[in-house]
Amino acid sequence: MKKALVGVMLLLAAGCGVCAQEEGTVPALTNGGTNLSEGSTSPVTMDAASGAGSMAANAVGEASAEPTPAPLPAMPAAAPTPKYVLFGDRDDYRWQLGVGLEFFRFQSNVISASLVGLNTTVTYFTNSWFAVEGDVLTGFASEIYDHDHVKMFGAAGGIRIGGRRARWEPWGHALVGWNHLQPQTAYGSRHALMALAGAGVDYRVHARLSLRLEGDWVYTTYYSQTQNNYQGVAGVVFHF
Repeated sequence: MKKALVGVMLLLAAGCGVCAQEEGTVPALTNGGTNLSEGSTSPVTMDAASGAGSMAANAVGEASAEPTPAPLPAMPAAAPTPKYVLFGDRDDYRWQLGVGLEFFRFQSNVISASLVGLNTTVTYFTNSWFAVEGDVLTGFASEIYDHDHVKMFGAAGGIRIGGRRARWEPWGHALVGWNHLQPQTAYGSRHALMALAGAGVDYRVHARLSLRLEGDWVYTTYYSQTQNNYQGVAGVVFHF
C-alpha cells in the first residue's frame, strides 16, 4: 500500500515537472517567423522607423532635387522719350514752320514798288546746325499804271546754317528759285530768276515757339536786267 502511494506521488511530481518544463519552452509570439520575445528588438518597430526615415529622406531629396524656378526675365526698358530741350540742341525738334509779315522793296528801270505780303518758310534740320529750307514769298503794292496793282510771288529752296544751343539762335541762309511779277509791261516777261541770301535771329520763348527777325538781299533778272532788292521779315516759328 505504501509502495503504491509512493508510486502515485512520484508520478504526480514527474507530471508537474513536465508541465513546468513545457511552460518554460513555449515559443514566443512571432511575426512572419521572427521572434518577438522580450529579449529581442521588434523588427516591426525598426522597419517603421527606418521606413519613416527613408520617406522623410526621400521627400527632402525630392524637394531638393526639384529645379529652382528660373527668375522671370526682366522687362525690357521702355524706349526713352525723345528729349526736347527748351532752347534747342541736337535733340531739338527737326522741323520748323516760319510765318511772318514781309516788306519787299523792288527797284528797276520799269517798276519800283514797296510790297507788303506774307513770307512762309519750311525748314528741316539734318543735325543741330544744318538744314534744308524752302521759302514762299508774296507781296502787294499800291496802284501804278492806271489802276494796275503790283503783285509779286516767289518760291525758292536752299540751305540754312545756324546755332540751336541757346535762347538766341542766329542763322544764315542762301536760296535760289523763281519769281513772278505783275503787271505785264512791254519790256519783257513777268517771270525771272530769283536768288536770295541773308541772315536772321530766332528768340526761343518756348520749346515749340520762337520769334523771328530776318533781313535778305534779293537778286532778280527782270527786263533783261538785274535788280538788287531787299526784304525784311518779322514773324513766328513753330517747332515740331
